[in-house]
Formats: sequence, C-alpha cells, structure tokens
Amino acid sequence: MRPILLKGHERSITCVKYNHDGDLLFTASKDSIPSVWRAHNGEWLGTFNGHKGTVWDLDCDRFTTRLLTASADATARLWDCETGVCLKEFTHRGPVRGIAFADGSHMFASISDPFVDYNAIISVYDIPPDMDPEDFSDTPRLEIDLPKSADGKQIKPTTVHWLNLNEALFVTFDNGTIRLYDPVTGEELEEIIAHEKKINRVRFNLEKTLFITSSADFTSKLYDVVDLKHLKTYKTDRPVNDAVISETKDHILLGGGQEAMSVTTTSGKVGKFETRFFHLIYEDEFGTVKGHFGPINALAISPNGRSYASGAEDGYVRLHFFDKSYLDMKDPVPEVGEGDDEFDDGDEEYNGSDSESD
Repeated sequence: MRPILLKGHERSITCVKYNHDGDLLFTASKDSIPSVWRAHNGEWLGTFNGHKGTVWDLDCDRFTTRLLTASADATARLWDCETGVCLKEFTHRGPVRGIAFADGSHMFASISDPFVDYNAIISVYDIPPDMDPEDFSDTPRLEIDLPKSADGKQIKPTTVHWLNLNEALFVTFDNGTIRLYDPVTGEELEEIIAHEKKINRVRFNLEKTLFITSSADFTSKLYDVVDLKHLKTYKTDRPVNDAVISETKDHILLGGGQEAMSVTTTSGKVGKFETRFFHLIYEDEFGTVKGHFGPINALAISPNGRSYASGAEDGYVRLHFFDKSYLDMKDPVPEVGEGDDEFDDGDEEYNGSDSESD
C-alpha cells in the first residue's frame, strides 16, 4: 500500500473529510487555510482563504455545493465549494470548535469554547439554500448555554453532530460525556458517560446507525445510535484521536499516538504513530499502516471503502489506497479450539502486504 503524500499545509492537520460522493477530500489544519483535493489521485484543487486562526472542523453539504468551517478566530464561515468564495461569516463569542450541517442543509449547528466571562455555547443557524447569503441572520435561531459544572469547572464541547432527520443534536464533551439536545427548544434529552477522559472525536457510519468514539483514555467505543447502547470497546496503549468505521468491511481504523508535546523526544517507532486496524466484531487488532512522524489527528475513509486518508501532527495528509489482497481478504470466523490459528493466518497475510507503507 503506497500512499500519496498531500503537501498543502504548513502546520498540524486537524480534520480530514470526504464529501458524500467520495470524489473530493477536504482538509483543515492549524495554518488557517482549508484545502480541497481530488480523492482518486491527490490533485490539489484549491483553498478557502479568510480565517485568521486554526481551523478545527469543517463539513460539506450533501451535494458538495457549500462548505462550513469552524475556527479559533471565533468565526464560522460558509463557503462556495466550486469558487472558494466566502458566502457568509458567523461571529461567535469564543473559538469555534465544531460544526455540522443538518439533514437537508437548511441549517447548521456549531459549538464554541468558553471565553472570558462567556460559557461554552451550542448555536443553531438557519441557512436556506434558496436564500441570498447576505440575507442570512447574524444571530443564531437557537443558543444553548453550557454553564459550569457543580464543582465550578468549565465544560468544553468537543464535537457536534445531527442525528437522522434532525431529531436531536449530538454533542460530546471533554469530561467524557455525550448529550442529546432538542434542536428546537434546546432542552437536554439524554446524557451518558462514555469515557473517563476527553472525547476527541466521534464518527458515524453512512446510515447513522452506529457511531464510534475516540478518547484520551486510550480506548475507542462503538455505540448504537438508536438507544446509545455500548456495543464494543477497542483498547490501545496510547490516546486515540480519531477512529472511523469501514463501509464495506467489519473493520475499524484507529489513529492516535503519544501527546504532541512529547513527539520530538522519541522516534516514530516508539511514538506509535501508525493507523491501527481492528475487527469490528471481535475487537482484535490485525494490522497497522505506518508512515507519519507525529500523532495522527484525523482519519477519514472513503464511502466505497477502497481508500482512506490520515492527517497528522507532522502537517502531512497521506492518502492510502487499499491493495487487492486487503479488498479480497475474508475475515475468518473463530471456532472453538481453532479460532486463534485461523485468525493468525489472516493477520500474516494482511500485515505482509500493508504494514510497509514506505
């Protein structure tokens, strides 16, 4: 598996996402300039210029006509995907940490960090596709204030998503909790404690029936969206910064590594900056793909399951295309007394073709 190295950013990568069709790849980094690439060959198509701080998150609508970005300069921006022109700037009270289009792309939700005397806030804005962007309201339709916890600590949201049919806002926090909010009234609907430490990111499958969390407590967990039931846990020996669910196989991809502040004191091998492959059902790790020289901050897998992209602290995005041996690989079903031997055979075959990425 020889990757294509995408060299378009000057600082650490914060987010990588495919569009719904899987033909474009959007990337964001701490250099404040999001970029867009062709997913099949890594061709650089252009940038979205205007932010003055780290771009933490981005989201593309269903038909790749508009792009949303969330930045540490306390603004969220709406862009035209084709021209790269900024259509509208939405000013927040603090750094904007996450952003997401609602189903139908008629509105979006954003989360902003606490700043000075302001608490963290979840905001919902109306942006109808058939309306002139200049006529969009500068004030959100809904604001959900997130007050300090009982012990006086500020609560910081880390990611925001919409559930199917915009039934609820799905928000994760740095204390390991997940909350659901009513997008009309702002009422808190449900809360679960998913992790012991910060939830770095959450990814859904295409149908939004499953989601997987990535946490600083060295684990990644699979949940059912309908009842928020915990299904599986994938354990590692390092913080997990991102994880994705394969759309074509029962596989999970995990990315992470040691803390960024300690990167310069260790080699790439010791820092464990590889993408790790786990079986979704059996929770077993069966392969790794190396290549980055810093912790992997973001992962994305194409909708057709034939490639994936990883972005790391080293400022590079690596676009990997799976070998035929991986695409044709069949996952063995463990049997009593024989399961371990059969699974090991599959491990060797996959590791032999994919673990050498350079």
